[in-house]
Amino acid sequence: MSASGEFRPLNLAILTVSDTRGASEDSSGQYLVDSALNAGHQVLARRLIPDDIYLMRALLARWIADPAIHGIIITGGTGFHERDSTPEAVAPLLDKHIDGFGEEFRRLSEADIGTSTIQSRAFAGLANHTVIFCLPGSTGACRTGWEGILQYQLDSRHRPCNFAGLVHRKPQRDLERIDNAIALDAARG
Repeated sequence: MSASGEFRPLNLAILTVSDTRGASEDSSGQYLVDSALNAGHQVLARRLIPDDIYLMRALLARWIADPAIHGIIITGGTGFHERDSTPEAVAPLLDKHIDGFGEEFRRLSEADIGTSTIQSRAFAGLANHTVIFCLPGSTGACRTGWEGILQYQLDSRHRPCNFAGLVHRKPQRDLERIDNAIALDAARG
């Protein structure tokens, strides 16, 4: 995997989806924050919310609209438990799916968990020039995703291609105007 050119840091948001973990037990989210910072990126937001489709969509829609956020990494809610709903929450927000991400994640994780990798619904996509990666909730899965895929695809020097150039073209919007419009609609509702 080659790297060349100038490093352009990304502004990332990290979301942990869990019904059972609190902030002090969120080793997966912390791993992603530490990895992003160590790679030279900035973490503009970090949240931990319950596995609720509508809470996820509300938060993600706000982050997707934010011109300062280039990428979102989500950990948790990608399995087959009845409460796992990250794919169902995120998929309707995507403009494009990155099919190869889930395929490559499962290929890499097979070395650690064998055929259990088929139970991972890890996936990724793009929305409003924001790249969104959805990983399982374990720290090991986050490590597999970061070390095997994300560290390269978020690095502007990685060749032959990466997502950094695409997300740096995110349209600028007046976020205060968006927040005010949402607040006005809520007040009328």
